[in-house]
Amino acid sequence: MTTILLARHGQASFGQENYDQLSELGGIQAQMLGQHYATTQRRIDAIFTGSLVRQQDSAHHFWQRYQSFADTDSSNKPAIDMSAPDSYVLPQFDEFNHKDVFVKSDPAFSTRASIAAEIAKADVPMTRLAELFDNAMQRWHGGDYDQDYIESWSQFNERAKQALEQIRIQMTTLNLNRDSTVLVFTSGGIIAAITAQLLQQGSQTAYQINKSLVNTGVTSITLKEQNSRLLSLNEYSHLFADGKRFVTWR
Repeated sequence: MTTILLARHGQASFGQENYDQLSELGGIQAQMLGQHYATTQRRIDAIFTGSLVRQQDSAHHFWQRYQSFADTDSSNKPAIDMSAPDSYVLPQFDEFNHKDVFVKSDPAFSTRASIAAEIAKADVPMTRLAELFDNAMQRWHGGDYDQDYIESWSQFNERAKQALEQIRIQMTTLNLNRDSTVLVFTSGGIIAAITAQLLQQGSQTAYQINKSLVNTGVTSITLKEQNSRLLSLNEYSHLFADGKRFVTWR
């Protein structure tokens, strides 16, 4: 039985001009996951990521720390060749376009200046920004304005389904056996969509799951022939190695 580990990327740069980059804490979170798996002898047979920088960099940090702490006598071949992105990058695991979802919720938010002006009115600007984003997500998930988006929720949900199928294809290509463990660094939206599908639930369930996902939290899925089953959701005990301060949601 194959195990697929879907790891959310480390903390990115919420509220910054370029969200698609890990914060310093985000890199540490990925390293903590790598150390945890190495010291608990969790074998990783292959690693994949989406094409986003925060996803790939999370994999880099993970693998660097994993190798440092792994049993030196292990005969396992390297799980990922960082010098060959074509061998591990699967764009199907990219997150949805946050900017498009946000802007399409209100034309007034078409520029950073307009967003900054709106949140500056609030006593706690970051809280206001989170509220605005929540409104935008509710609109996107609702399905009443699908024609407005570069990628509607229904299209994204279908891509998430294809992403899981792509792992099956890659396993065949790599000749991985049925007892293999595959780690994928992706994003909350993809993990939530796949989880909701496995639970036979819709978009609102996916959205609620997405809001609960911790940075570098891991969701486990088992594959047996053509059947997929949810094993665990959002496991993040590795982040408590040095206290709760490493647990983040953005």
